[in-house]
Amino acid sequence: MKKAMIRLRMSEHDAHYGGGLVNGARMLDLFGDVATELLIWSDGDEGLFRTYEHVDFLAPVYAGDYIEAVGWFTKIGNSSRVMELEAWKVVQPIKNGESPSACELLAEPILVAKATGICVVPKEVQRGAQIPHDELL
Repeated sequence: MKKAMIRLRMSEHDAHYGGGLVNGARMLDLFGDVATELLIWSDGDEGLFRTYEHVDFLAPVYAGDYIEAVGWFTKIGNSSRVMELEAWKVVQPIKNGESPSACELLAEPILVAKATGICVVPKEVQRGAQIPHDELL
């Protein structure tokens, strides 16, 4: 199973609430980017995000955290693509006052959000798999 992954640091610009808390919708932005990459691999087109079957926000994300968003296909239909998406906190700032710029790699990444999404790539824009479908599942 091939996975797409994006890693980025949440900035102060991403913080939406007090204490530098990042809005959960930011994880959905990352999921959309991961889904786009998967669709380009499968069909040579960005496709359209149709729906989320579920979204679970499981842990807080703060400015300064590094998030890895990953996704993979669980089903590929004629035009629909079902995928699982996860966001993991892998680095966080050290908040014990040692240094305002110190961060730590987490020994165990923290699952902060997960979702099942369904995207559609209309047949008329499918340009053939960049990676064969059997290698994506």
